Amino acid sequence: IYYNHKNTGRPYAGVLLDKYKSRYLDAPNEPLFPFGYGLSYTTFSYGKPTVSRTSIGPGQGLDVAVTVRNTGNYDGEEVAQLYLRDLVGSSTRPVKELKGFLKINLKKGEVRQLTFHLTAEDLKFYNDDLKLVAEPGDFKVFVGGNSRDVQMASFTLTK
Repeated sequence: IYYNHKNTGRPYAGVLLDKYKSRYLDAPNEPLFPFGYGLSYTTFSYGKPTVSRTSIGPGQGLDVAVTVRNTGNYDGEEVAQLYLRDLVGSSTRPVKELKGFLKINLKKGEVRQLTFHLTAEDLKFYNDDLKLVAEPGDFKVFVGGNSRDVQMASFTLTK
């Protein structure tokens, strides 16, 4: 199971209604391990990401900043991942697309601010006419250590 899939329309808000459950007993709606999951001798926590602009135009980019803290008892390495979701498009868009990652080494108790840069190219996709386009609309940005345990921010692409 991966996250570059289409939204199925089956709402999942913690408690899944019986009518939306899979009838396969061995197929839960959530993967056993999310993409990017890994074991470590220490733990990390992420702050809420902030975007440098809440609205951008064509050809512009923005920075996404997030703080990462080593909350465990040991030094460790973490791979911070940035995912993007285009909420509405002329073609259906994936639930999450990996757009960047940074590998960092943090000492016990250390806090570091990371900055990801999103360009206009990162917002583009191939439409039904096989043209690479960035369509105006609302986007969500997710940052975390794996694809499930993420913090969110949002921005808008204007015409």
